[in-house]
Amino acid sequence: MSDPIFIERNGHRTWLKWHRGRRRASDPVFTGTRIIEAMRLGASVEVDLVVTADKGMAVLHDMTLDRETTGRGAVAATTDAAIRNLHLRGNDGAPIADRVMLLDDLCALIAEGSVHPDALLQLDYKEDETVLDGSAIENFARATGPVAGNMIVSSGSAAAVKLLTGAVPGMRSGYDASDEQRFKAALAGGTLQAFVDDSVTALDGTDMIYLYWEIVTQAADAGFDIIEAYHRHRKRIDAWTIREASAATKPAVERLLALKVDQITTDDPEGLIALVG
Repeated sequence: MSDPIFIERNGHRTWLKWHRGRRRASDPVFTGTRIIEAMRLGASVEVDLVVTADKGMAVLHDMTLDRETTGRGAVAATTDAAIRNLHLRGNDGAPIADRVMLLDDLCALIAEGSVHPDALLQLDYKEDETVLDGSAIENFARATGPVAGNMIVSSGSAAAVKLLTGAVPGMRSGYDASDEQRFKAALAGGTLQAFVDDSVTALDGTDMIYLYWEIVTQAADAGFDIIEAYHRHRKRIDAWTIREASAATKPAVERLLALKVDQITTDDPEGLIALVG
């Protein structure tokens, strides 16, 4: 089996993004080993970021520590030193050997990891712009600056992305336009082109637009090629998230490929290659 990096269909390449650093569904999330493996292969990979008590950023999805780590309580109330002492939990909830990383730790691994020049790490910031004071922005810039060429910052908050990318020369930006209420209103009102245009103007210079995958397929059902609409704005589209590779998800994946989505976020890149690649 080839490395699970992309799928070629009819002359179009769709990248597979390793969601939360997973190569396969059985992997635990956010382990340095898998993230660096992906980046050495030239893959696209994603991690989440949550601000700590010290205004650093923990590589975690949740605002609390209880589900993903051996800790308890809010990430925002926990110091960087305390977070570094915590272990990640596996898919079964049991602690694993890997410790929780801060963004500084992950960037240090990348700097020494001989990553592929085409590798792209998505830093998906999970909070809004109000949490980003001067210290948080300064810490983010210090950590990511040396390796920013292999990174893209994303969020559903355009203001947050502007603050973070503005502090790091060369950092690419991404915007999650998956506002369900706005999309449903546009779908019902026949104003999907306005939905596209508004999301493009929300964040000037955006490199990637992130969409929940059903937005892509529901727009197509309504006769509107939302991928092509974004491509006319010269924006690449990531469709998130295919949780598993199975007979149940295969029709959706095949349709996303046929619609020429630029990237599919998945928890099982290896399984997707075996399923349709």
